[in-house]
Amino acid sequence: MWLLLLSCAGLLGALYALWSWFIPAVVQFNGSLALLWHDVIVERCLDAFTGTTRPQRLLRAVQERATRGDSESVIAAIDHFCRHQEWAMNVGDEKGFILDSVVSEVSPQTALELGTYCGYSTVRIARLLPPGGHLITLEFNPNYAAVARQVIAWAGLEDMVQVVEGASGDWIPHLREHFGIESFDFVFLDHWKELYLPDIKLLEECGLLRKGTVLLADNVVCPGTPDYLEYVRKSQSYESHYFGSHLEYTRAEDGLEKSVYLG
Repeated sequence: MWLLLLSCAGLLGALYALWSWFIPAVVQFNGSLALLWHDVIVERCLDAFTGTTRPQRLLRAVQERATRGDSESVIAAIDHFCRHQEWAMNVGDEKGFILDSVVSEVSPQTALELGTYCGYSTVRIARLLPPGGHLITLEFNPNYAAVARQVIAWAGLEDMVQVVEGASGDWIPHLREHFGIESFDFVFLDHWKELYLPDIKLLEECGLLRKGTVLLADNVVCPGTPDYLEYVRKSQSYESHYFGSHLEYTRAEDGLEKSVYLG
């Protein structure tokens, strides 16, 4: 009996070590494996086990750890959650500093984010907008949008941000009439990677990019956006620069592409 109990305890200990330490350590250096492990296996298991979703768990971490109205503490709470509790595919702290640098350089009055998820990058962008600046962020998934609104409100930035639910391809042609936007000073792309290229072409066609508009695209290496990179790097309408970094909260190669629209 005792031998059976010891065997079971040993097996459980080994499984726990695999789950919490060994596999996460191995996938740290391979983006595809990291996405498979964290974004498919772990997320689905925790959703089933807890009866909650990852965005809901992230929101709870913000509410427990962050100070209401303090955007920096909201960012820190999400980074802590993603590094020490449960990985999530937002831009992350390392690439977040690059995002901060570009936003601060542009100081946009009008900004567009494609892909809100839980509002992490939304908070990073909005907190750096100049007085009177405004950010429109598009999110296809209504459940993500609901969590993002609460995260943004917890950061005290709800007056600067408009969360819009729906497909980017449906909304882009109507942004001007709905929000009175003539053009955007800054666009952050962090949604479905296969939509990067059609969406910036749509922004061009709708006249929502002006000469000097800065586009910043995340995850151009992992999962990767080869068609988008080829377009902005070869087009005479853009001047592009690559910022090498790592996939959020890992050591796998990733990066951001900054592209200035030349008209």
